[in-house]
Amino acid sequence: MAKPTALFIGRFQPYHNGHHLVVQGMTKLAGKIVIGIGSSGKSGTKENPFTAQERKDMIQRALQADDIIPMFDINFVELPDMGDDAEWTEHVLSKVGEVDKLWSGNEDTKKCFEGKMEVQNIAEVPGISATNIRELIAKGGDWEDKVPQEVLRAIKDMDGVKRLRDLH
Repeated sequence: MAKPTALFIGRFQPYHNGHHLVVQGMTKLAGKIVIGIGSSGKSGTKENPFTAQERKDMIQRALQADDIIPMFDINFVELPDMGDDAEWTEHVLSKVGEVDKLWSGNEDTKKCFEGKMEVQNIAEVPGISATNIRELIAKGGDWEDKVPQEVLRAIKDMDGVKRLRDLH
């Protein structure tokens, strides 16, 4: 029996160690992974500082550093916000193709896909959240060990630390 195709949707603002653990776990259980970059049209704000392309680059760099790419079939799709949940859910399904299982820790996202595919709950890694990381970056706190090394490099390369501080 073929391994399922799994969908992982997040804003990844930024991609952090908790996200990375999820993707690593997915590689053991799925044959293919689709990573949906949520709120893809939003950037340049305190809550969404990075563009969809910057987030994709962060994720790709982290996955390449761990040899997940190119050893594993991973596709990326940009998922803009929509007017309502039903419209957004249908848009996601049209963009991602054939998917068997959604991996999510977001209650709203899980509700959107219940009954449409299997939903795998993701537990939050204690002490690691993108909101907290953005705040730590903005305030000069200790955040660097909460993201994969390649994401740290990417954020510094794109002047993300200064950008976040300017946004706060």
